Parts: sequence; C-alpha cells; structure tokens
Amino acid sequence: MHSTPAELARSALDAAPDAMVIIDSHGTIRFANRQLSALFGYAHDEMVGKPIELLMPGRFRERHIGHRIRYGHSLGVRPMGGNLELFALRQDGSEFPVEISLSPIQDGEQFLVGAAIRDITERNRARAELVVAREAAERANQGKSRFLATASHDLRQPLQTLALLNGSLRRLVAEPDALEAIAQQELAISAMSRLLNALLDISKLESGAIQPNRADVEVTVLFDELKREYAGIAAQKDLVLTVEPSAGCIHTDRSLIEQILRNLLSNAIKYTRRGEVRLRCCREADDLVRVEVADTGIGIPADQLPYICDEFYQVGVPTNSTRDGYGLGLSIVRRLVALLGIGFDVRSEVGQGSTFSLLLPASSTAVAHSAAAEKSRAKPQERLKKRHVLLVEDDVGVRDATRMLLRVEGYRVTAVATLAEALAAANADSDIDLLLTDYHLGDETGTQVIKAVRESLRRPLNAVLMTGDTSTAMSELASDPNLRVASKPIKADELLGLLA
Repeated sequence: MHSTPAELARSALDAAPDAMVIIDSHGTIRFANRQLSALFGYAHDEMVGKPIELLMPGRFRERHIGHRIRYGHSLGVRPMGGNLELFALRQDGSEFPVEISLSPIQDGEQFLVGAAIRDITERNRARAELVVAREAAERANQGKSRFLATASHDLRQPLQTLALLNGSLRRLVAEPDALEAIAQQELAISAMSRLLNALLDISKLESGAIQPNRADVEVTVLFDELKREYAGIAAQKDLVLTVEPSAGCIHTDRSLIEQILRNLLSNAIKYTRRGEVRLRCCREADDLVRVEVADTGIGIPADQLPYICDEFYQVGVPTNSTRDGYGLGLSIVRRLVALLGIGFDVRSEVGQGSTFSLLLPASSTAVAHSAAAEKSRAKPQERLKKRHVLLVEDDVGVRDATRMLLRVEGYRVTAVATLAEALAAANADSDIDLLLTDYHLGDETGTQVIKAVRESLRRPLNAVLMTGDTSTAMSELASDPNLRVASKPIKADELLGLLA
C-alpha cells in the first residue's frame, strides 16, 4: 500500500535535521516534528493546538503576537528576528538561543507558516571562545611587540658601548700587541652585532611589529648610500663594487628596501672570492623597476636554490663546521619581500656567480634630487667647522663611551640625558653644530628632542638619530634633509663618518 501525500510530507518533516513547527494564522501549532519534541521536551500532543508563544520566554510573548500578525500581512521566506538575539523556552523552564527561518505554506484558502528552529548554543559558545582567543592573541602579540621594542633597545645598548669604546682605544693605543687585541675585539663585537640584528629582525617580522611605510625613493640616492657603505668592505677582499648610475624612482619603504639590499650585498661580497659585485637598476615595464645584485662568486647548485632562504642555511657549509656568518640574511630578505609584496628571483650558476633580482613598483611621479643628497656633497672644509655636538643619551655607558670617542676625535661635546637637559644646554650655549640623540629616552623620544631643540634654536639644526628600532623610528619621520638615522649598534668609524 502506498503512502498518501500527507503521510509522505509528515514523514519528510519528521526526518528533517531541524526542529519543524507549522502554525496557522491565529498562531496555533498545527504540526510539530520529532526534533521539535526532542528539543523542547514536550510530547507531540502536548504542543499541537497550543499557541506558538508556549515555546518562548514570557518576556517575549506579547511582543511576538504583534510580529506574528504583521508577518501574516507580508508573507515571505526570511529569517525571524533580523539581527535580534532569539531565545526559546523548554518545558523544564530553561532558555536557549535559537535561529529561526520562516516560510509561508498555502493550505487551500488559508495560509500557514512553517518555521525551522535550530539550537545555536554550541555555535555561540564557539564564537565566544573564538573572540576570547582572538583577544588573547592580540594581547600576546602586543606584548611580544613591546618586548621586542625593549629587547631591541636594551640588548643593543651594551654592544653600542663596546663598539664605541673599541673605537676610542684604537685612537689612543699605539703598542702593536694592544692594537692586535683591539682589532680582534672589534671582530668579535661585529659578529655579535650581526647575529643580534638578524635575530631581532626575524622576531620583529614574525610578530608583525614591522609595517611598510611606502613613499617615492630615488634609486640614485639609495645606490649612493649603499656604495659608500660597501665599497670599502668589498675592497678589503680585493673585489670591485660596481654601482651603475640610475635615474629611476621607485615607490616602496625605503628603510626596508635598504635592509634587503644590504643583506644581498653582504651575501654577494661574502661568497665572491674574486671579480666584482654589481648593483644595477633597469626599467622592467611602464610600472615596474628591476633592481639587481649580481656577483662573480661561487654560485649556487640548482638543488640548493629552494633552501637558500631557510634560517641558518649556508651554501656548501656543513651544519657543524666553522661558519662565516649565520645564514639569516636571506631569511630576512624572504620575509621583507613578502611584507612589501614585491617580486624576487634568483639566477645562479656554479662557478660563475649569482644574480638576485627585486621587482619593484615604479614611482608615478618624478622626484627631484633631495636636499640630503646635495648636502652630502658639501665641501670638506665646511664640514670640518662643525665641531660642537649636543649628545642626548639616557644610558650612562653609551653616553660616556660616545662622549669619549667624540672628544678623542676632536669634537667639543655637551652630553645630557633628557629633553629638558638638552633644552637647558641649548639655551646656555646656542653655538651647536650638530645634535646626536638616541631614539628611546625613557618616556621621551629622540624625535621630540630634535623638534624641541630646533624650535629653541630657531633653525633646522643637523641631527643624527640613533636607534635600535629603525623601522619604528622611520615610520614616524617625514622626509627631513637635515636628519640621518643610524641603526645601533654602529661602529665608531661609521658614526664618525656619519657625523662628518
């Protein structure tokens, strides 16, 4: 015997995964499936013939009658309650959150309303746990960022002190054995600095503490700075650093792209035994510029190319052998490339050398040569006249080491620890040629010191901002032709060159 259509419909509703109820125009329950009985705790006969308001908390019943009547005048398939939180009431008096979908059903001359009711207690619990977990993760990330900012500053301070004292000793000592010991000490300090910088850079990138600050950058200005920094390093290995002139202009974060190119140049010099390292730029398309670091070094075997950006991986260096460097440079490059969203590729042939390429967005506007570039070409005799340095550093060790180095070099130094002391010094002696300040000064910043002293002197005083957190400092700085930023720890010779 075949089932009637009505029996088939009832069987289908009973088999539905959601609780289903059908009411008439008066709000009376005409049908309830098995899931509805299980969800609310009523037997089928205890619900049929009762008003639908039986299944909701008392505080909602009167209001629901009005909503039900209005729905009868504008029937349609839609969720009930819009963005409101809905609650249902079980037979035992307990409430639970629900999601309800309404559908009109025509039965001859009258319209019925079908409702699918779903218990969303578990969904709400999972959502609440997700919110709690997200808030905890955000707090942890903020805490990690604060830790990295503090660690970046505090760990670099003693290294900075050592580097500056080492520079002073080299200028004061003449005995050959002592000079040899000082030279070995400098190598150890440099190795410690490179490892610390690399580890902190990776940690900051992992935590999301570094965010790009994009602007138009002249390639020629960028290349000139890199040439000044690396030409001597290359010459020490009897290599030639060739920097091709370029009139290009890119749109990117200058400090981050400098960091990428420094890592690539350092790598190229390290793995090149003879020949040259070349830095060049060419137009790739109307909106793209290709910047390349090429070398005539040992090259990279094809089977090792996929791994060169892994942490602590070095081409041709066994894990437990003596290492020249730490294999972190390209790992940092990979993270910075991903952060900036730029193209990056490597071409290499064993014994012939390697070429690392960056594909960068071209600037949509031409940028005139910066005042900073013009100032860097000032005559030596003009620079030599600037002898009075106002030094602002709250770390006693770094302050004393810096003051000693500058005095040995022939500068007149006024050393203070705070913004207030810097203003007092400027008011007492306005004949200041240059301001050298740390970035982190307790509750104050070096940028605040620079602004305040300039306002006090009523002139755009040249300034050097030293920081162990270059990205943070750079993100706050507008283009300033009278400012240089030095990343701690900086070697004595580099600092003196920057001041000059």
